Amino acid sequence: MSLLSKKMQPLVENNSAIRAMFEEGKRLASIYGAENVYDFSLGNPNVPAPKEVKEAIISVVEEENSNVLHGYMSNAGFEDVRNAIAQSLNQRFQTTFSYNNILMTVGAASGLNIVLKTILNPGEEVVTFAPYFLEYGNYVNNYDGKLVVISPNPPSFLPKLEELKEKVTEKTKAIIINSPHNPTGVIYSEEIIRQLASILEEKEKQYGHSILLISDEPYRELVYDNVQVPFVTKYYKNAVVVYSYSKSLSLPGERIGYIVIPDELEQSQALIPAMAIANRVLGCVNAPSLMQKVIGRCVNVNVDIGFYERNRNELYNHLISCGFDCAKPEGAFYLFVKSPIEDEREFCRLAKEENILIVPGSSFACPGYVRIAYCVSYEMIKSSLPAFKRLAEKCNIN
Repeated sequence: MSLLSKKMQPLVENNSAIRAMFEEGKRLASIYGAENVYDFSLGNPNVPAPKEVKEAIISVVEEENSNVLHGYMSNAGFEDVRNAIAQSLNQRFQTTFSYNNILMTVGAASGLNIVLKTILNPGEEVVTFAPYFLEYGNYVNNYDGKLVVISPNPPSFLPKLEELKEKVTEKTKAIIINSPHNPTGVIYSEEIIRQLASILEEKEKQYGHSILLISDEPYRELVYDNVQVPFVTKYYKNAVVVYSYSKSLSLPGERIGYIVIPDELEQSQALIPAMAIANRVLGCVNAPSLMQKVIGRCVNVNVDIGFYERNRNELYNHLISCGFDCAKPEGAFYLFVKSPIEDEREFCRLAKEENILIVPGSSFACPGYVRIAYCVSYEMIKSSLPAFKRLAEKCNIN
């Protein structure tokens, strides 16, 4: 009898291509020098955390009662922090949340698992739109659910709402959306959200049960050209928002975020405490206390989006000039580029010959494309441009 569970075996065998490429980057850097390797594999922000975060860390440690700061609190998190987040959301999005509608989490990944553990019974379905962050499938499988995937819609990559109508069934428990979107940078407009909400309301009536809309929003603040990101709870009552500060404050390793659970949500008075319990029984117990208090003082702080916008413009313009096919992203910090050859994994191999590390679209259930994470230094962007030019020539696209 193997000590390795049947659920873990395929995960070990199919370890994340993104993480594998990240490790490959470190190997190549040891051979060629870090300055000669262009690692666009991982969404690991290069932009430093705002100075307010460091100042908050210092002041929290100096000013807070040590027993309170480092002790247990409600599984949902410190009430003062949750209240600060609720009031910030109310001011920005004209919502009416209280601290009771906010649950602090160990990042967005933990938040998604909390929601799914709370709502899923074995065999129930969760729908999402390809391309998508492939961990969604693993998270759903954690609770013996089934992920149902809507096919990609290139070149716009807007959701195929007609296909959604066909694939929502009586077993559908939830829909996961991600906007601004990883890996395409697409933002779902207000009209798209309204249409999506209308479809779900029709399906709720048809099947006689609620369908939860889960909005995964770690990139909400990373938007360009004054594009607006609709706040989904204003358009559909059975919605929750899962958020992380990994990108907006450049704190991916700190694992801090929250879930918004509105009062309007059906059975909210049961779901709010249930999600707090899920936070505990999943082993998180509560979000890190120090970072909760830091967030409480930084709720309206963000990284300088200008860093990412400069990278986006420089790299996008160069790729287009080289003959690559790519839509200009409206948000997040990824370019989703059409592979100039049929097998995008072979294209990634050719890119690696130029010390360019990118991720195949099949890692997001969308073969034929590659993802380039431009959350790197501007110096790396500039240094990589000749390598992309050589890659284009190698693929005979210019």
